[in-house]
Amino acid sequence: MAKILIAEDERDIRDLIEFTLTYAGHTVHKAANGAEAVDMAPKVMPDLIMMDVRMPRMTGYEACRQIKTMDSVKDIPVVFLSAKGQEAEIDTGLEAGAYDYILKPFAPDYLTQRVAEILVKFAQESAARKAAASTSVDGASAAPASTVSANTVPVNGVSSQPVTGSSSIAGNDVQKQIE
Repeated sequence: MAKILIAEDERDIRDLIEFTLTYAGHTVHKAANGAEAVDMAPKVMPDLIMMDVRMPRMTGYEACRQIKTMDSVKDIPVVFLSAKGQEAEIDTGLEAGAYDYILKPFAPDYLTQRVAEILVKFAQESAARKAAASTSVDGASAAPASTVSANTVPVNGVSSQPVTGSSSIAGNDVQKQIE
């Protein structure tokens, strides 16, 4: 599965995200703030970077902007995890270079589902960009299809509506929401 770098300053949330994504088959690397994420990204070379917005030493926005200037990691999708769901906050994240935005709180199953959707969509877009770059002079290429539920608000073609409830992971009921 994917290699994912998580930047989250709250240890309990960081550990719950790590457990959830590891159980889903991903390899997870953890950073406690944006500065650590910027330092780790070129060393880890993750398939996806997930960051909280509000962190000490360097915010998620600042870290995303720095990552997007680094040639080795600038094309890695960055997804913000935040309880701040106002349109202005989401716009700021996307302007900083984020690929998507997941609102807290969310259930572990929802996080797993969203990560899978984001990875598939990013892979499809990457393949389409490569195909477009290698097409003949006529420039014909197909854009990837996007499937989004009609009752959600998409960001980059992926649903951004939070889901609540409990989840069953490894036979244990996880009642705590990630906040």
